[in-house]
Amino acid sequence: MAAHETINPNQPLEYQSAEGRNNILGFWIFLGAEFALFATLFASYFVLVDRNADAVRAADLFDLNLVLIMTFLLLTSSFTCGLAIHEMRAGRMNRMFVWIGLTLLLGLGFVGFEIYEFVHYAHEGATLSASAHWSAFFLLLGTHGLHVSIGIGWIVLLVIQMKKRGLTPRTTSKFFIASLYWHFLDVVWIMIFTGVYLLGMEWM
Repeated sequence: MAAHETINPNQPLEYQSAEGRNNILGFWIFLGAEFALFATLFASYFVLVDRNADAVRAADLFDLNLVLIMTFLLLTSSFTCGLAIHEMRAGRMNRMFVWIGLTLLLGLGFVGFEIYEFVHYAHEGATLSASAHWSAFFLLLGTHGLHVSIGIGWIVLLVIQMKKRGLTPRTTSKFFIASLYWHFLDVVWIMIFTGVYLLGMEWM
């Protein structure tokens, strides 16, 4: 923190430096680019959703119970991530790490179920090359799953850094940014759950 900057006790720690505020603002702009990426993937999926050739139909493979489990895991991880931010702002680092640990476990569970889902579909003949629909499906969900995996790795590295340096304006702004990223991925998943799975089960 620059020498001329003073800590405002009424302001969250992650906003108490100009660097932290600028980084958070910059990340909001970055999320705009991420939104554009997923909007493109969704548009491609909906254009190709009926182009299934002779491949197995999505409605014959989609398992609502599995999708609901994945949804529960990811949405709950968003809640625990929010609790971690709350504990971070209160300065309770050990409690924050507990909630972060639960967030990571839930995220890993989500990724594990998604890998299981992809392998199951492949065994049933629904592969990336099976049809235009399945290509768009795997590209959309694979991109989201990759982002979740990156988020997990990112948060792990931040935990290591916070253990070494403690809760400072710099480390807290970094974790707050990671939490924004995590919540964004949950929003994208809700769109996938609704637009891909629910509509797919009904129409396809």
